[in-house]
Amino acid sequence: MEELQTGTGTLERAFAIIKNLSDAKAEGARVTQIAKDVGLTQGTVHRTLQALVLQNVVEQDERTKHYRLSVDFFVLAARAGNPLNLREICRPIMLRLCASLGDTLFLLARSGFDAVCIDRSEGPFPIRSFTGDIGGRIALGVGQGSLAILAFLPEAERDEVIRFNVPRVRELGMFDEVYLRTEIERVRELGFAGKNTGLLEGMAGVAVPILDREGRAVAALSVGTISARLNEDRLPTVVALLQKEAEMISKKINPFDPTLRRPVSSLAAMSPNG
Repeated sequence: MEELQTGTGTLERAFAIIKNLSDAKAEGARVTQIAKDVGLTQGTVHRTLQALVLQNVVEQDERTKHYRLSVDFFVLAARAGNPLNLREICRPIMLRLCASLGDTLFLLARSGFDAVCIDRSEGPFPIRSFTGDIGGRIALGVGQGSLAILAFLPEAERDEVIRFNVPRVRELGMFDEVYLRTEIERVRELGFAGKNTGLLEGMAGVAVPILDREGRAVAALSVGTISARLNEDRLPTVVALLQKEAEMISKKINPFDPTLRRPVSSLAAMSPNG
């Protein structure tokens, strides 16, 4: 990148333009708008953009003449950091919570219209869950973990999931759209999903969402236990612990983590038997 290595000023201008394009709409931005936003002349912005285009960091739409970040740029960004850091970040947290609470911990990640269990830390009490062991999959909205994820998706995305999933779960005799939407509103109001849905007799649980940097739920941290261990006195303590840890996780997750998009593809490596 010869032109970009001529001085710190040039590098600063390049990064200012890259940051500006990262905030631009999908169609990109014109030179005039970029220059106005970053406080540079149009000539300087144009020269810097051309250097970035040569390095495949930026591309220009031939029809609109708008500039935008290239696919190659996102490939480079995706290679940065640990590509599977969600599970690695959560593993010690789950072990710690499992030891302190004495209950089973689950880590669920969203996969399309479903939630997939990508990790589990077993407590001393025998329990049943919808996802079962690592790799188990359940429709979003069924069980506390997947309900916590669904409730904190953007509204339009949430509605699309509901439309797709209600017929699936209705066939299982679980619930209808009115019930699901009521539960979602309750979860959004409380900030967590719990405790005893009645769908698994004798079992109870509570879950909180793990949000990405845009406030979108990408995963959930969940406790599964027997009903007697999640009474009204203990519930607030468990929720507070989960929310504290989920907030810490949210600040650390890699937004390009493929686990958040295709969790099943990495499950073989994650499985304790794999």
